[in-house]
Amino acid sequence: MPMDWTRQIDAYCERTDFTFWAEPVNAATNAAFVLAALVMWHRCAGLPLGRALAAVLGVIGIGSFLFHTLASEWASLADVLPILCFILLYVFVANRAYWGLGLWPALGLTALFFPYAAVTGPLFGRLEWLGSSAGYAPVALLILVYALALARRLPEVAAGLGLGVGLLTVSLTFRTIDMPVCAVLPLGTHFLWHLLNAAMLGWMIEVYRRHVRRVSMDAAPG
Repeated sequence: MPMDWTRQIDAYCERTDFTFWAEPVNAATNAAFVLAALVMWHRCAGLPLGRALAAVLGVIGIGSFLFHTLASEWASLADVLPILCFILLYVFVANRAYWGLGLWPALGLTALFFPYAAVTGPLFGRLEWLGSSAGYAPVALLILVYALALARRLPEVAAGLGLGVGLLTVSLTFRTIDMPVCAVLPLGTHFLWHLLNAAMLGWMIEVYRRHVRRVSMDAAPG
């Protein structure tokens, strides 16, 4: 049966109907992604990969805005695809910058994200209390693995990634409890996922920027 890309989706506490502004707070807080993207675009001047990450971060905000206003199947795709692109690009950047891998090894290791997610996603899916957030739990675990693996090689980067895991964990908590708390909090908590996740993704770019600047300073003569 073909997918009905116009089918509308009611997945969040704040939504009560299918009008455009049925989720005003969820929609408006996507500005946090765009703001974080603009800040990091400015801070990553001279760093092509940093600016690429910032650009994708901005697109995440746009895609999420479309989903929280139009609430359709195609808008859902516009919401999740930029997130996937950011994950893959950041893994590639981490492989290049933090592990010093060449182009093809970095790409190959990045491609392993797909079988990794295919294995860990269903495992987290067994935790019913995670709900739809189970799909993001493998990302938090992967960042933690990188942080632990880099602890001795690049302690500053590892600490930064650790903070990223913390922010992502808190933001995922608010994403997870959105519907369960709906009866007592009609606004829901999904908007806090937006705000904290925007800060987390911006911070992850900043971790990369600081590392590159640190390496550049260490390599400078004198």
